[in-house]
Amino acid sequence: MKLLFVVSSLDLTQPFSATPAWWQLMKGLYEIGADVVATPYQGPAIETLWWRAERNPARAYGDAFKAVRDATRRVMPARDGSATQPEETPDESMADKLVRQTAQTFIAPLWYRHLDRILTEQPDIDAVIFLTVPLNHLVGVAGELQSKHNTPIFYYDGDVPASLPNMRGFASGFRIYQGADASEYTAFISNSDGGREPLLELGAKAVHTLYYGADPDVFSPVTVPEQDVDVFFYGHGREYREQWVDAMLVNPSRTMTETRFAVRGTRLGDLGNVELLPYLSFSKLREYASRSKINLVITRGAHAGTMRSSSSRPFELASMGACMVCNPYAGIEAWFQPGRELFVADSEEEAADRYAWLLQNEHERLRVGLAARDRVLKEHTFRHRAQTLTDIVREYI
Repeated sequence: MKLLFVVSSLDLTQPFSATPAWWQLMKGLYEIGADVVATPYQGPAIETLWWRAERNPARAYGDAFKAVRDATRRVMPARDGSATQPEETPDESMADKLVRQTAQTFIAPLWYRHLDRILTEQPDIDAVIFLTVPLNHLVGVAGELQSKHNTPIFYYDGDVPASLPNMRGFASGFRIYQGADASEYTAFISNSDGGREPLLELGAKAVHTLYYGADPDVFSPVTVPEQDVDVFFYGHGREYREQWVDAMLVNPSRTMTETRFAVRGTRLGDLGNVELLPYLSFSKLREYASRSKINLVITRGAHAGTMRSSSSRPFELASMGACMVCNPYAGIEAWFQPGRELFVADSEEEAADRYAWLLQNEHERLRVGLAARDRVLKEHTFRHRAQTLTDIVREYI
């Protein structure tokens, strides 16, 4: 099977949180025998051992837009990200509407010609998959390409439910559904079971679920001199999870004064007695997780409150054999068994009690971490996800 991906970015140095997942997914596809071609919507085309890269046809426009957007955000106040509930009036701002209309006028034609050329030159491509690019920037492109080439074109939204138009969206992201036409795609793929009905209501012809996972070659345990961190959290931003950042991290750090709490992240607000570890690189996550006796999974409320809405971190930590403590997460038992492969804390008091108990029970920490990694190896690697994806695509070929 030969697949063409239009991916949001291939550049790991840029702040697109799903980019590492897209690397692992496309690597997994290569490993099960698929032929992968990738072309980035933002930033440079980066080729690897696992896929062949096609250029970004609108890179100059994208770089200019990013520079203006970043400059605007430096002088404009950040939007409040504390809410977890849908907005009553999820209308576009004038700025969002202007960006969308500009993209449809100048960017969409470039992308149509670019993808048309690739499909013409490579008629053996079985399907095109858009990976979390702003679909309202490219209205009409998928429909015209399908009409001309009779090639199925899928849209994979990896940010459901936060991306849906009745949610506030992330301060760092686009609102991608306002002004879009979901019906022009052959089918949608989503990271969330609970997002299926909303996507159908938006006009998707069909919706399939593809959870996140982990590449166990990338996210594997590493030997460290000692586990010198007691409780550790890796994540960026308080948006949609400030209640649990306080309950599981900040407040316990103030009461458990003999316990070393640490984070690697940004925009987390007042951290109390929590130590901020240096960034260095994304790959440092593996060392930090292995140095930590307990690793926290604090999932944003939009995901945690919508049934089986997967995110990367539980799979990554499990793949590294970490002992995980999580905030309440609807449907997490579909991936990991609470009490056997991770722990769920329903309150600040329960979190503190669980930390104290686990810090005194090394054997239990090791048991849970090993069980979580074993579950990943059996069910949740990106090779498993790649096989699921090819099975979905094969239905439409």
